[in-house]
Amino acid sequence: MLKQILGSTFGLAFMIGVAAAAEPDSCRTVHFSDVGWTDITSTTAVATTLLEALGYTPDSKLLSIPVTYTSMKNKQIDVYLGDWQPSMETDRKPFLDDKSIEVSGPNLTGAKYTFAVPQYVADAGVKDFADLQKFADKFGRKIYGIEPGNNGNRLILDMIAKGDFGLKDWELIESSEQGMLSQVEKATKANEWIVFLGWAPHPMNTRYKIDYLAGGDAYFGANYGGAEVYTDIRNGYGAECPNVTKFVTNLRFTVDMENQIMNGILNDGKEPKAAAKDWLKAHPDVVTPWLKGVTTFDGKPAANAVNALLQG
Repeated sequence: MLKQILGSTFGLAFMIGVAAAAEPDSCRTVHFSDVGWTDITSTTAVATTLLEALGYTPDSKLLSIPVTYTSMKNKQIDVYLGDWQPSMETDRKPFLDDKSIEVSGPNLTGAKYTFAVPQYVADAGVKDFADLQKFADKFGRKIYGIEPGNNGNRLILDMIAKGDFGLKDWELIESSEQGMLSQVEKATKANEWIVFLGWAPHPMNTRYKIDYLAGGDAYFGANYGGAEVYTDIRNGYGAECPNVTKFVTNLRFTVDMENQIMNGILNDGKEPKAAAKDWLKAHPDVVTPWLKGVTTFDGKPAANAVNALLQG
């Protein structure tokens, strides 16, 4: 698997080492997938805002993870910025194996993704996946997940089916990121017990006092579901559109950056692109390395175009 990723990344890097002076009209519209998680909505908003400044017309579609990869294979989606590893390894593997996608990055390190509980629940003795069954009645034998088909939900369904951690008779409640967090909000206000999918970066880590559970390494990975997020490009896109590919593979984010943009969306009520633009205006130096080797769509200096956006 590592050889596949390295080989794929090397090939991609070779194709985009030097961006073309200008790209064909077929490259003007850049097709992104957004799976509906606020962190990926945020990074996609950053990328599309800057691409618009460079003369592109990016288009973002809200798709599930399986549909995202199928659409990349069918050349309907060009770029996906939300390849969480290791939790999405099973989703990605068939498309990496048949070379329909290429992997770059990671674009984010220091992420995490696993079960979380309110701090008062952890203080009462729930520190580990194995502790859940001890307090099954308090939890109502329910685990709150996000959208159906999500990789995290599938991991939960798998552990329930296998009866791991004594969860054989538990139920997964599927809804959406916002639906799940509304349940967290309701539970914490009432000091009720709840276990749910938690992750960082996300404002949930500052909005609520939560603890992540140990013991889920076999499902979510070590270090409390420690994760890296990669950029996926559909096969052949680097050769077809080297300039925009150079840009999206230059992108590197931080947990703090994403937390701030997500806070603008979730807590301040901003539209994603408005939150992204506000953050970029306040942190213009971050953009400089992202523009290395990149031009506008018509081959002009990228920095001039982006500076005009950030100063406007």
